[in-house]
Amino acid sequence: MAVTKRKLAGDQLDQYVSNANEVVNFKFVNSEKDVDDDSLAFKAEFTHQFFGESENIFGYVGLQVNMMYSACRLSPFFSMTYRERVKASKTGGIAADDVYKIICDKQEVEPSKDLDEFVSSLSQESSFKPLGELLSSFSIVNGGQKETYGVYRADSTTPGFKEYHLRMQTLILWFIDGASYIDEEDERWDYYVLHRHLEEDGKQFFPFVGYTTVYRYYAYPLNVRPRISQMLILPSYQKRGLGSKVLEIIVDWYVKDKDVLDVTVEDPSEEFTRIRDFTDCKRCQNLPSFSKIDLKKGFSQEMQDEAREKFKINKKQARRVYEILRLKNTDLDDDEEYRAYRLDVKNRLNIPFQREKLDLEKLQKNLSPEELKAAANQIPREQRMEQLDHSYAELEDKYKHIIERLILEIVN
Repeated sequence: MAVTKRKLAGDQLDQYVSNANEVVNFKFVNSEKDVDDDSLAFKAEFTHQFFGESENIFGYVGLQVNMMYSACRLSPFFSMTYRERVKASKTGGIAADDVYKIICDKQEVEPSKDLDEFVSSLSQESSFKPLGELLSSFSIVNGGQKETYGVYRADSTTPGFKEYHLRMQTLILWFIDGASYIDEEDERWDYYVLHRHLEEDGKQFFPFVGYTTVYRYYAYPLNVRPRISQMLILPSYQKRGLGSKVLEIIVDWYVKDKDVLDVTVEDPSEEFTRIRDFTDCKRCQNLPSFSKIDLKKGFSQEMQDEAREKFKINKKQARRVYEILRLKNTDLDDDEEYRAYRLDVKNRLNIPFQREKLDLEKLQKNLSPEELKAAANQIPREQRMEQLDHSYAELEDKYKHIIERLILEIVN
């Protein structure tokens, strides 16, 4: 339903408008008893890729859209309920949104609408085995209970994986802002799938937890530069440190490859940036070049080289790791020490402004006063200093959150 048409209908149709973020529900089930377990349900986080920027669904009162997946095989099921549906005869021909068609057209996979058929298929869940090569398994304690997980690596040649990936990727549109499908025919894509290893009622299950895609870019002259594209951890498994574990395992895989130059990230979200910062800092804090004494001397070539050699960290990220670890080792009650740290970071933040200043000085030699005035649309120095202070304060706050987690990791 086009937004412009809805506006024409007037306020009397407002009762038929539902916020998709509030009414689209997800549930992953292993067996028939899970189907009616409401504690397993969670909301979609992003719906604009299906229902437009307004994220509204038109045509229903009391709407609930339910997307259910078999936890291991990811077979999808769709249902929806509502108290009332708008009648086109009373709205000038404006019909209710065909929610099922909208979802199918966008995610390119048609969920079943036959509940009996879906429930019957759940008997096959215990026969599912993860696809690809098991890179590593690990255990965590969650709510006092031990949980075991495994990371599996697959590519376009892995038997059965293309079909599984088609079902996997339907989830990213709901849970990663701005996510997009990839070309699974491209052999340069690597896939890292996280499964839980679960024993239930005497049977072994491998529920899907999340996945990460990595593209192997060429790097001159004969190297590879893997770029992490998208990472998904289902909401029901978040806040357990799983993202950091997965990232470590992925990086460890590439560290063993002598052709890999470093590992980069494509347009990281704030959440992924936090995961990456924590993971890289946790590893680099034990490297000789990142010792407390060396950190206070400033960012060095040794830090850059060792971070790349040991953990495939690129220069830009190595600098960020240095800033976080130096703050961690800075006495904030020591005015001189703290000031030295702030100046070091602000100098780095100020580099773009200094470049603009140098470019303007070059232009002065070649432009007329009128042309120079048009080109010199610069921010006043006082305003620039305010912006710099604000940028630094925001950055320090983010760094402190990483430091708190690093300290907590040591305590635990």
